[in-house]
Amino acid sequence: MAFSSSVQNRGLQNRGALKGSSVLLCFSLCYIFLCLGVSGQSFACGDGGNASSFGFCDKSLGADARVADLVKRLTLQEKITFLVNSAGSVSRLGIPKYEWWSEALHAIGRVVSTEARAMYNVGLAGLTFWSPNINIFRDPRWGRGQETPGEDPLLTSKYGSGYVRGLQQTDSGDKDRLKVAACCKHYTAYDLDNWKGQERYTFNAVVTKQDLDDTFQPPFKSCVLDGNVASVMCSYNQVNGTPTCADPKLLAGVIRGEWKLNGYIVTDCDSIDVYYKNQHYTKTPEEAAAKAILAGLDLNCGSFLGKYTEGAVKGGLLKEAAIDKAISNNFGTLMRLGFFDGNPSKQPYGNLGPKDVCTAENQELARETARQGIVLLKNTAGTLPLSPTAIKSLAVIGPNGNVTKTMIGNYEGTPCKYTTPLQGLTAIVPTTFLAGCANVACGTAQVADASKLAASADATVLIVGEDQSIETESHDRTDLYLPGQQTLLVTEVAKASKGPVILVIMSGGGFDISFAKIHDKICCILWVGYPGEAGGAAIADVIFGYYNPSGRLPMTWYPQAYVDKVPMTNMNMRPDPSTGYPGRTYRFYTGDTVYAFGDGMSYSTFRHRLVRAPTQVSIPLDEDHVCRSSSCKSLDVVEERCQNLAFDIHLGVKNMGRMSGSHTVLLFSSPPSVHNAPKKHLLGFEKVFIGSQTEALVKFNVDVCKHLSVVDELGNRKVALGEHVLHVGNLKQTLSVRI
Repeated sequence: MAFSSSVQNRGLQNRGALKGSSVLLCFSLCYIFLCLGVSGQSFACGDGGNASSFGFCDKSLGADARVADLVKRLTLQEKITFLVNSAGSVSRLGIPKYEWWSEALHAIGRVVSTEARAMYNVGLAGLTFWSPNINIFRDPRWGRGQETPGEDPLLTSKYGSGYVRGLQQTDSGDKDRLKVAACCKHYTAYDLDNWKGQERYTFNAVVTKQDLDDTFQPPFKSCVLDGNVASVMCSYNQVNGTPTCADPKLLAGVIRGEWKLNGYIVTDCDSIDVYYKNQHYTKTPEEAAAKAILAGLDLNCGSFLGKYTEGAVKGGLLKEAAIDKAISNNFGTLMRLGFFDGNPSKQPYGNLGPKDVCTAENQELARETARQGIVLLKNTAGTLPLSPTAIKSLAVIGPNGNVTKTMIGNYEGTPCKYTTPLQGLTAIVPTTFLAGCANVACGTAQVADASKLAASADATVLIVGEDQSIETESHDRTDLYLPGQQTLLVTEVAKASKGPVILVIMSGGGFDISFAKIHDKICCILWVGYPGEAGGAAIADVIFGYYNPSGRLPMTWYPQAYVDKVPMTNMNMRPDPSTGYPGRTYRFYTGDTVYAFGDGMSYSTFRHRLVRAPTQVSIPLDEDHVCRSSSCKSLDVVEERCQNLAFDIHLGVKNMGRMSGSHTVLLFSSPPSVHNAPKKHLLGFEKVFIGSQTEALVKFNVDVCKHLSVVDELGNRKVALGEHVLHVGNLKQTLSVRI
């Protein structure tokens, strides 16, 4: 994750059917700022002219009043230009063009927003960022799983709302103002790109109401309700026969109606064109435009609404008032961003500029975050960390051993600088490098040369995996094996090696690496994801013990046998014993795993002890409630019943090892077997730094209705009555939930 190089303005690039090359912001070069500067820019409601006479420029008015004043001044044709991402200019009102499309996918929110504001101030970025991606990583083959936080709804919800707050929150804490505007995408049940002829542009995700509300919707709900996100992006696919960008129940009904979105709803790029041309959902383009706006859509990434909305109005399919409503949501977001407040240099954050991009602090944050994200999966007999004094020669082998751009994944910005894995390791001990394959596809492995190198080195680090040629947007995998002859390379090098062999996997998704897990000479396995610009330094820090690893797997690693019998197109999360369908993710999957969700080792051992936790919780009911006279397995989650129904769990966590380090505490619950509930699900997580031989107290607050509830077959959230088992590691506590 390139944390200090994460802002990307995509300009007019089409992420959909007409995808082109991205426009990267080379903002590490300060001369770009100095050359472009702000002197030639024009600003809405800027100094001079007659801007001060317009109500929408009057900062003493409320945002709604300013928006209403602006909308009434526009002609129909002018209004339509504000329905597309490359929004039009209105010179008579002093409104310049605005590009809505910017990306900031892999990063730390607050740092991104600071760098984004710095770049906006000199005309190199917008204020609206279409990030984060909070789709559930449902299937390990998905090419875009690398963009997401993982397979768990709670983890993804926490990540999404936290990321949004980091991007959006101003230093003043004023909810009516935005530092930059985030966008949670892709709504909803979107997790197939191109698999065995099935494409996202025509895929109809058949999803049960239970799975929709239990798995796919929670992150988006949290983004809106907990994060107060400024935007939600609808996806390409259909859900149960209706394109998401044309579904009034999903858009106007849920996002705007139930969740009360304060902001705008945007299409994924060319989604309307896709459901007209590819899905044949409407007979005419005008009908497609009308359906989108009437469903609750406000902004079109692409040009479709710019071309066909006027025809929809003239043909009686759409009233101008519906357009007013849509652009009002768009303008409202820009008002909160200060777009209509004149020169940004005279606004909050107006002092940000080149000096605030690629700072030493931000670059160090990139390294620290990469360290925290590295997951140690195997460490036989405590082989790691290696001693930097004992290792006199290190063999570095593998197609990802000296990569740069691979480390930053997709939707990438331009890093300040790169530290490759080879560079990071060479900074500590003498190294010799051999790629062993021409690329990650590894059509032919240089087994003999690689084996010879490993046989002469004190230790060998194999760095393998994937890049964007194997897994990416528009491209899903078909198997879970290491690509090409990488497995052969790893196996033969391990067989020939003189010293310990450390396998480092760089990828977005997981693999079936059962062969390495059981291989006697492969002592250690690290999964590093796509670790960003400082990834090489972070890998070296972990291997040589300058950092104690604490990462955990955010998704299940399945054996190949799983995907051999489970098509990507099957959206069901729950197993079906009658067909042998094993279910998906750690919450429901019934089969064997290579590595499990939450797996991850440390150079220390941590011991948990229960300090305080209740054994019973009683839910108050009215005397005439039906469950007082009949046997109920669950209760509806009702707001008045749920008030004050929470308790604390106190855990003691002791570091038994010789190294200080962080430890991620995962609290799970196994609910009663009602409503086809998950086997277990995550209630909370907390990362704590604990010194050697010391203990920390970790507290979890458990809300009964929020955390101990399940979703029934009709999509209703219920509190499960009966015995819940709370567990952290091997520690278990039974909690009885009664009326």
